[in-house]
Amino acid sequence: MNNNMKDKAEKHWSKVEYLHEVVTNCNIHVRGTKSYYSNAWTGSFEESVVRYLYGDQYSVANWEPIWDIDQLYIGNYVCIGAEVLILMGGNNTHRTDWFSLYPFAESILESYKQKGDTRIDDGTWLGIRSIIMPGVHIGEGAVVAAAAVVTKDVPPYAIVGGNPAKVIGYRFEKDVVEELLALRMYEWSSAKFGALRPYLTSADISELRRQVQAYEANGVLSKD
Repeated sequence: MNNNMKDKAEKHWSKVEYLHEVVTNCNIHVRGTKSYYSNAWTGSFEESVVRYLYGDQYSVANWEPIWDIDQLYIGNYVCIGAEVLILMGGNNTHRTDWFSLYPFAESILESYKQKGDTRIDDGTWLGIRSIIMPGVHIGEGAVVAAAAVVTKDVPPYAIVGGNPAKVIGYRFEKDVVEELLALRMYEWSSAKFGALRPYLTSADISELRRQVQAYEANGVLSKD
């Protein structure tokens, strides 16, 4: 069995690709070691998900960019479903405010309009076949529904769906969201996160609050 057949045979929907192990493009910034892509039905994250971003092997070898490159920032504990697309700035040479939006070589510099960096914050979930447009900021803990097309920023802990994607709900009440954001839990040390994980994998904000206070005061969880 050749390597290609072997790789295909070993792929399965229950297996994932951890981003920090595979990303090589210097314009993609991955924080932490927990974010993953479900690559069972496609190539790798860089091959299949991130589109039109300078820094791949071909672009680096064949041309020098004449403008600043939009960056992609991905937080920790991000879950990226199968066949997601993250569109970046390299294809932004179609000026819809001009009479002709064709990317003529003679005016390519003027036709380029930066969309800005794309940011996918900690703890988010991008559903299968969702599309993230350039320059979007997806807030902490947000959920992007399957096949949604995200054209605008997504608030923390929001659930968005549709084309274009709109907020269809929030995972928690506003006061709970504010408390979760204030905890800055994705910035905790590995030891603290691990100790408090049983209370993060629940919906009891009072108990989480109590255990965080106990850990921060004494370095151990409360047994009361």
